[in-house]
Amino acid sequence: MNNRLYGNLIFELSQAGRKGYSLPANSFAHSTDEMPAVLRRQHETALPECDELTVVRHYTNLSHNNFGVNDGFYPLGSCTMKYNPIINEELAAMSTFAGLHPLQPAETCQHALALYYHLQQLLAELTGLSEFTLNPCAGAHGELTGLMVIRAYHESRGDHQRLKVLIPDSAHGTNPASAAVCGLEVVEVKSLPDGTVDVADLQRVIDSIGGENIAAMMMTNPNTLGIFEYAIPEITKIVHDCGGLMYYDGANLNPMLGVCRPGDMGFDVMHINLHKTFSTPHGGGGPGSGPVGVRQGLEQFLPVPRVVLRDDDMYDIVTDGNKTLGSIGAFFGNFGVMIKAYVYILSLGRENIKMVGPLATLNANYIKEVLKDVYELPISGLCKHEFVFDGLKDKSTGVTTMDVAKRLLDYGYHAPTIYFPLLFHESLMIEPTENESKETLDSFIDVMRRIAEEAKTNPELVKSAPHLTPIGRVDDVLAAKHPVTTFRAMQSNA
Repeated sequence: MNNRLYGNLIFELSQAGRKGYSLPANSFAHSTDEMPAVLRRQHETALPECDELTVVRHYTNLSHNNFGVNDGFYPLGSCTMKYNPIINEELAAMSTFAGLHPLQPAETCQHALALYYHLQQLLAELTGLSEFTLNPCAGAHGELTGLMVIRAYHESRGDHQRLKVLIPDSAHGTNPASAAVCGLEVVEVKSLPDGTVDVADLQRVIDSIGGENIAAMMMTNPNTLGIFEYAIPEITKIVHDCGGLMYYDGANLNPMLGVCRPGDMGFDVMHINLHKTFSTPHGGGGPGSGPVGVRQGLEQFLPVPRVVLRDDDMYDIVTDGNKTLGSIGAFFGNFGVMIKAYVYILSLGRENIKMVGPLATLNANYIKEVLKDVYELPISGLCKHEFVFDGLKDKSTGVTTMDVAKRLLDYGYHAPTIYFPLLFHESLMIEPTENESKETLDSFIDVMRRIAEEAKTNPELVKSAPHLTPIGRVDDVLAAKHPVTTFRAMQSNA
């Protein structure tokens, strides 16, 4: 490998006077067309000077450092990094969709509005809820929107004092953050040793703060440990009896597809991560999509604009309403993400979408059971889509979860989620999704066992990993506090 073209910055490959282009003279230029001096740079822009082949090789080599589901196994727990079929991208890129403008008249984009409307209907059917909005642009944005719906509902009834939100201690970090942004107060509910919600502690918390002050309870099911919350009927009854609403964090909806529906469990409001459960690309900064669904009776609180079907079978855009939240973002959210989710659902169909949840559960339990003799399993029993190890079983080696994650890079695997959830000191959270074959799972298991053996026989090899990547272990704290964002800054630091 030529490290000069592989590991360097494009500025370091620059040679003065070298060009990668040749443009004809501008035959339309006139002195009167020159840009005003006040708008022109006083000095030449400091751009790299490279020939075309060097540029192509440089960025092609850099792209090989990116890792995604298309490259290999990506068992990132809590994130559901599932395969995004190529047909999704092809249809989302069609000019009839990609060329639309959000301000064009409704009658000129009926096909797009039809897709938007029918995706809402499909999500409602899959979750057992009454109606959805697709406007939120991410999962956390969906959480905020859902909580705003809940707050608007209580305020419409004169319950202005309902500002407490009950959140389990195993919840995603975005739950309490979203509640705080919505102006609500977070009250923590403890978990039992098996990772599920402590119903007795829930009742104690409600009794101590007063049921009349409860706005909602937020739950993720299966929870962050990949465990199904079997006490949901009891929990929903307790919260509903005191006048609160139940919020379902849909981040872990994947194993529920084809098995059960949040609406049937008694949840009133939920969000879905289209970029997790419905195959649209996840990671890299987005875009995402966090549709919010509500039970019957809460539809009027959803944000606008909304797509509705008129009596004449034409689709229209509604931009007002007596109790609506109003707009929560620009236009209709990330439409390209919605197209991919719609294609994914139709491609699977009613029959095959029922296989998603069971296969995701099967894959996760297979890995867990085969590796639990060498990795510490703090909670035994059946998991759903993901599970959590508490590092290596043999703690005497001194090899940490971080070390295991770094060593996985040498074997060509993206590491699972590490040090989350915070319930365990050396958390290693693995989610294989339903897409992966047994051969892929067996290969990953073999590598995990090999690393466990290396930790015993040659721990320094694991502790000093990775060995085969262009960059080793980055100082995360230093990078966060003193980021180097320009080539000149890098030179001055050197």
